[in-house]
Amino acid sequence: MTQRQLKLGFILHGVGPGWDDWRHPDAQVDASTSLAFYKRQAQVAERGKLDYLFVADSVSINARSSPHYLNRFEPLTILSALAAVTDHIGLVGTATVTYTEAFNLARQFASLDHLSGGRAGWNVVTSWLAGSADNYGRDRHLEHAERYALAEEYLDVVQGLWDSWEDEALVRDKATGQFLDPERLHALNHKGAFLSVKGPLNISRGPQGQPVIFQAGSSEDGRSFAARHAEAIFTHQEDLAEAQAFYADIKSRARGFGRDPDKLAIVPGARPIVASTVEEAERLHGELAGLVTLENALRALGRAFNDHNFSVYDPDGAFPVAVAEEGRKSNQSASERILGWAAEGLSLREIAWRVATPRSHFTGTPEQIADRFQLWLESRGSDGFNLFESLPGQLEVFVDQVVPILQARGLFRTEYPGHTLRETLGLDVPVNRHTAARGHRDAA
Repeated sequence: MTQRQLKLGFILHGVGPGWDDWRHPDAQVDASTSLAFYKRQAQVAERGKLDYLFVADSVSINARSSPHYLNRFEPLTILSALAAVTDHIGLVGTATVTYTEAFNLARQFASLDHLSGGRAGWNVVTSWLAGSADNYGRDRHLEHAERYALAEEYLDVVQGLWDSWEDEALVRDKATGQFLDPERLHALNHKGAFLSVKGPLNISRGPQGQPVIFQAGSSEDGRSFAARHAEAIFTHQEDLAEAQAFYADIKSRARGFGRDPDKLAIVPGARPIVASTVEEAERLHGELAGLVTLENALRALGRAFNDHNFSVYDPDGAFPVAVAEEGRKSNQSASERILGWAAEGLSLREIAWRVATPRSHFTGTPEQIADRFQLWLESRGSDGFNLFESLPGQLEVFVDQVVPILQARGLFRTEYPGHTLRETLGLDVPVNRHTAARGHRDAA
């Protein structure tokens, strides 16, 4: 029995994360805008006692975007709907600091937290696609470092708005007619380099105090931001050694910021392919890879480079390293990984196939998947995993065949510990800053 247990989230990805997943014979082609589909997946994940559901987002598309990105629900909308058909599983959504008003975002996530009984989480992103600026009347897309400087200020503003109301502010005394204690309602009065927000927020703190903060940056700026602020980090590593190096770096940074590193969960993406035999699992992987066309593999490759069009190059030639600057300004961590493959001498075609048909670390029998999850956990390569569904039906296979093995080994819960996402993840309820200041004044 291990003292540490896995954190397991599930990404609601509609027709799938790739460009050709929707072509699978068992795929539901309208899944990305089907409430019934999302409801089924959410309830299967909750039956497996998974920690949270996660909905990704982007605010810019073009004709080369993947089918799921082209046509899908806005995260807060679908998560609010799922709050009504689930009871315990966390509800985590992406929202961009670059293209969302801070007051609106704080209000929306606080509303989701109330609707769900304390299960909301916010994945803080800065948006890497430059085309997003054109959808919001902006003259330009902020540079990478500017976006993270904005994120620092923005997060502080949002958390300050969430603390507008102390827990005792709502008196609601019918006998006296007092609804509010005005001494416990606080304006923010923020004026900074990027934002000017007065407040207070027009909704009180939710059942878990504040929504849980998730973050997905792996660049230098992203790592420091996550280590300083995040309570869970989405990431991607190619192998265990790479994962261990990332894990050690983030935990060390968190400790340097005066944080308890055990209160920061690192959850790499995982796309398990589970079957009764290794041969059948490999066949399923081949079935998935066989759907991908070269055209769409090149589109997948372009995403990390601000949706660059790689189809104009000779696929059997060298990777055009001149596009590196597009990656630096867009998705730094993903583009740097790809440029590393280019430095190894792989052709454009080989790199595109590697991006579009990733070979899962977790392909095999239920016991083998459980073994590898346990190895990553106990070797400090991760605190758990953010799960994709590799093929239609694989979520149910994972819940019914892998989760019981993890539970039998003491690696995963058999019941939810409470109702809120903070309880599920083992996180403390943040103390309202104004209540804390009042306590310090009273003590003095």
